[in-house]
Amino acid sequence: MRSLEIEGAWVLEPKVFPDERGSFHEWYRGAEFREATGYDLTLAQANCSVSRRGVVRGVHFADTPPGQAKYVTCVRGAVLDVVVDLRLGSPSFGSWEAVRLDEDTRHAVFLSEGLGHAFMALSDDATVVYLCSTGYAPEREHGVHPLDPDLAIEWPRGIEPVLSPKDAEAPTLARARQDGLLPEYETCRAHYERLRTGRVSG
Repeated sequence: MRSLEIEGAWVLEPKVFPDERGSFHEWYRGAEFREATGYDLTLAQANCSVSRRGVVRGVHFADTPPGQAKYVTCVRGAVLDVVVDLRLGSPSFGSWEAVRLDEDTRHAVFLSEGLGHAFMALSDDATVVYLCSTGYAPEREHGVHPLDPDLAIEWPRGIEPVLSPKDAEAPTLARARQDGLLPEYETCRAHYERLRTGRVSG
């Protein structure tokens, strides 16, 4: 796993073995994950979303702790996957990083609790599967508008973004900060340390 520039985010770039039958790759390896992050991935929920070209999902995040870490890959088609640093006090607060996930390279992204997540479908029937460290809890879920000009995420040109009503009504980063919705960097770092030392209870 290779660290992204945003602390707490990694990309897996597996070796894919194609042959006349199809292909094989390892999209998650516990030992490699632990070596990169310092702890094991807790799996509480697995999600699958299918999106038509242009659909944007996110930017989503959850109250931390416990937060919701995500391990994401695209098993059909292609998406532009985006990690956003929403942690107040982080050296990279407000920055974002994008990784193309597709059915050819089979790359995967892991983002720690407190980071925001979004993606745009680059193809029809783009199918994204992701493992989550905690289950869905609507009272702890939040969003930031993916087209917020202050975030200035560079979504692909020539594709009209399609947003759900919920995402279209999400606050800007500035408003989310003003409303006290954003996680604190030091709180997130303390949570990561508890994961590394095994002091996080279920």
